[in-house]
Amino acid sequence: MSDSHPQRIILIDLLRGIAIAMMFVYHFCFDLTYFGYTHSQFNSDPFWLNFRAVIVSLFLGVVGFSLYLAHHRKWNKPAWLKRAGILIAASVAVSASSYLMYPDSFIFFGILHFIALASILGVVFVRFGHLNLLLGTVILLMGNHYGNDFFNQPAMQWVGMMTIRPITEDYVPLFPWFGMILIGIWLANWSINSQVFRPILYWQNQHPITSTLCFAGRHSLLIYLLHQPIFLGLLYVVTILIRS
Repeated sequence: MSDSHPQRIILIDLLRGIAIAMMFVYHFCFDLTYFGYTHSQFNSDPFWLNFRAVIVSLFLGVVGFSLYLAHHRKWNKPAWLKRAGILIAASVAVSASSYLMYPDSFIFFGILHFIALASILGVVFVRFGHLNLLLGTVILLMGNHYGNDFFNQPAMQWVGMMTIRPITEDYVPLFPWFGMILIGIWLANWSINSQVFRPILYWQNQHPITSTLCFAGRHSLLIYLLHQPIFLGLLYVVTILIRS
C-alpha cells in the first residue's frame, strides 16, 4: 500500500496512517464480535458500513495519488512489477489464511486483491489528466447504482455491479472502487500543479502522533498483514484465560 516515489510526502503518509488507525478500530471490534464479546452487525449496521467505506476510500485515494507520483514523469517499470508481485503474493496469503478461518466466506477479492489489480490498471490512466475525475465519478455511480444478474456468477464477482453480494469477509470489487483510484490520480495531478494546494502537500510536522501515523503509513502493507493475526492471537489467549 505504500508508494515507491523517492520523495516522501508527509501528508500522504499521514492519511494512509490514519486509515491504518481506523482499520485497527474496525478489525478489533470485528474480532470482539467474532469471539462473542460484542454483537455488532458489520454487514448491516449503517455506522459500520460507512466507517468501512471511509477506510477503503482513504486507502484507495492514496493508492491513486501514489501511482501518479511514481509514474507521471516516466513509467517506472521495475518498481511497478515489484510492487505488483508483492501485492499479488500478499493477496494469495490473505486468501489462504482467510480460508482456514472462514472456509464458507473466505476472502477471494478483498482490498489487497483490488489494490494489486488497480495498481496494474491504474498506470494506464496516469496521463489522462482531468478526464480521470469524470471517469472516476462515472465508475463510482455505476458501481453503486447499477446491477445486473450477469455479474452474480462467480467468475464475474470481482467486477462488482452484482445484484446479490457474495458471501465473503472482505469484498472490494472493481466497480465502484476503481473510481476512487482514478479520483486519487486526478487529485495528485491537480494538486501538484496547483499554486494554492502544492505548498500544503509539502507540509512538515514533527509531532509524535503525526510521526507515529506517518511511520504506520510508510509500512502499511506489513502492518495490514500482521495486525489481524496479532489481534486474534491476543483475544484467543484472553478467552482461554477467562474460561480456564
